[in-house]
Amino acid sequence: MVWNDIETTNRDALTDLQDQRLRKQVSSVYENVPFYREQFDEAGISPSDVDGVEDLSRLPFTTKEDLRDHYPEGLFAVGDDELRCLHASSGTTGKPKVVGYTRKDLDTWREVMARSLTAAGVTEGSRVQNAYGYGLFTGGLGVHHGCDELGATVIPIGGGQTKRQLEFLADLGSETLTCTPSYALYLAEQADEMGIDLRSLPLSTVIFGAEPCTDPMREAIEERLDVTGVDIYGLSEVIGPGVSIECAEAQDGLHVWEDHFYPEVIDPETGDVLPDGEEGELVFTTLTKQGMPVVRYRTGDMTTLTRGECDCGRTTVRMDNVTGRTDDLLIVRGVNLYPSEIEATVLEIEGLAPQYRIDLYRENELDEIHITLEESPTYGGDATDLREEARSRLDAQLSFSPDEVDVREPGGIERQETGKVQRVWDHR
Repeated sequence: MVWNDIETTNRDALTDLQDQRLRKQVSSVYENVPFYREQFDEAGISPSDVDGVEDLSRLPFTTKEDLRDHYPEGLFAVGDDELRCLHASSGTTGKPKVVGYTRKDLDTWREVMARSLTAAGVTEGSRVQNAYGYGLFTGGLGVHHGCDELGATVIPIGGGQTKRQLEFLADLGSETLTCTPSYALYLAEQADEMGIDLRSLPLSTVIFGAEPCTDPMREAIEERLDVTGVDIYGLSEVIGPGVSIECAEAQDGLHVWEDHFYPEVIDPETGDVLPDGEEGELVFTTLTKQGMPVVRYRTGDMTTLTRGECDCGRTTVRMDNVTGRTDDLLIVRGVNLYPSEIEATVLEIEGLAPQYRIDLYRENELDEIHITLEESPTYGGDATDLREEARSRLDAQLSFSPDEVDVREPGGIERQETGKVQRVWDHR
């Protein structure tokens, strides 16, 4: 079942629509956003040079630094009289990124979220327990808007309140849960402690996002909660959650709603556009955004693109699960390392819980990496054997030996009930 027929349209018709919308968008940002006018002029490009998406590679990129440099509203394309909502990022790495929405932007957001929820199997009247945070973070309100548009019943509990989350899952009969993947696993742990059998509840789907989720982590969520796990993707700079999502039928890549958000994958070093199937940095151009449109926005997320009809019947391009971020790349002793590589290894080892912590130090001008792991509550073997197995697997995966591998008792790694989980602590 699809929400909008555009999800199954043929490629030629979709490309024609994208071309029309891109021409309009490029003219709009040139006329209304001084930053883009300066960027285009510097590159020697005018709106008339852009006939369609095939010309996108001629345009300059937009970066997170550009948004921060023009904080708070320097990239807005409309005046205050047209704005209806403002959201912002957390600003943990500097100035927050403020984004603005017109009435039409909010309608678009509701529509793409209704599409996304439908793809995940949510229907009118379904009960959706929304455990994303409400407020400046777009996650909570994005899901809420989509449920309202679809006609689903939303339970706006927000982040944290784990005991009440579990009580509501049991008492209110929630069929769908929306949260981060790390929080889904934390709920499973707490349910065990409270004696709640999640597998006996009506809960059938977990829509997780805001953090990368490897296939082993998804499998752990599906097994522990007895659900279908569906990955959703979004970012405030583009619109919020609802940029793309997996379909519950196939779980074979995230369908990008590319009539609104045009995706590219580029080589993060050279900026060259990569062919489908090659991993690189995800770039988005908004085709219909009014309040704060972005042209060739570098997300920092690493993925691949795949075209062709999905088993669910949708024809939109699909992106793979995000494998890491360009700004998450760790360089340890001259070797490139993504935290997701460690996560994938940890989740393959029977006896380990899906938790880990990475601490980086510098001793005598040399990098050191310490990895902290945790026993599964069901592990009944020897802790020393488990640690040695983990060290051996990590040695093979990382191409160098961690300076320290510690395996703690169940619950030994501090949990986060709200927000995105922090896995890496760089003390260098």
